Amino acid sequence: MEVVGVAVIGAGYWGPNLVRNFTACAKTTVRMICDLDEAKANKLAARFPGPVVTPDFDAVLANPEVDAVAIATPVRTHFPLAKRALEGGKHVLVEKPLTLTSAEGRELVALAESKNLRLMCDHTFCYTGPVRKIRDVVHSGELGEVLYFDSVRVNLGLFQSDVNVLWDLAPHDLSILDFVLPDDIKPVAVSATGVDAMGTGFESVAYLTVHYDKPIIGHVHANWLSPVKVRMTLVGGTKKMIVWDDTSPAERIKIYDKGVDVKESDREDLLVRYRNGDAHIPSLENTEALLLMATEFAESIQEERTPLTSGDDGLLVVRILEAANASIAQGGARVALA
Repeated sequence: MEVVGVAVIGAGYWGPNLVRNFTACAKTTVRMICDLDEAKANKLAARFPGPVVTPDFDAVLANPEVDAVAIATPVRTHFPLAKRALEGGKHVLVEKPLTLTSAEGRELVALAESKNLRLMCDHTFCYTGPVRKIRDVVHSGELGEVLYFDSVRVNLGLFQSDVNVLWDLAPHDLSILDFVLPDDIKPVAVSATGVDAMGTGFESVAYLTVHYDKPIIGHVHANWLSPVKVRMTLVGGTKKMIVWDDTSPAERIKIYDKGVDVKESDREDLLVRYRNGDAHIPSLENTEALLLMATEFAESIQEERTPLTSGDDGLLVVRILEAANASIAQGGARVALA
């Protein structure tokens, strides 16, 4: 398969970005755009050469030129649309989060595997220059043993009407956390607290902690009620530490040669030595993340391999979010991952 024929499902907020990048990708071509609002879909299609517009999902599944579908619709529709596409023999890309429940996610993963089809979750941040650099640094061992991952993702709004702030914002950070950590570090439990500060029925401020099978902690702070927008992540290791400030274009990533060494003296007292070295600002690749994601989707289909952000990766995020909801309901109790 030299070129993968793609149908984009959903012409709303994210669909146009997918159409643009699947059009720009040398390994894909957009065959169809499917949306119940034909006027919106036609307006989008007019900007690009060739895609056929339809409101009928069955027409997409019946088109032999469509090898794969990219689903950019409301979360509640992810499972039924993805399931029908897989049953129809199409490879599937789904926007985050993968599904509303882990049971739905498991069913999709199993279905894709049984049919030898690719199921991929569009965790866009995993294809950005900063996150790929963080992954490279962590996996190279430059940081030493990873000690913690601490992320802040806050802003004023936008309030969602069907999910809490963790389901809205934290999938970004949880997918990054899974992506950058070494593969031998596995999450085992979650604890979370949150408050419905606006009386909407959903938490608008929340704190989520992921516990692992090794002495490392992952933490995410999500907030719809911050007067300022903050997008900052710290990754600490035994040798070096990373700060990623996504609101600082000039210096998004800084690697600090700083740390703490603790030793016991003969008197059984702790001796603490602080290391203060240089800070390094690495160069970052500027290729658009969505274009890299589109290329990865196509290549995983062509090479018949697991994509970099697979259905299993999307399922893990849903499992953590489910456990976070359970923890909040139990007043912050530690909840084992199912």
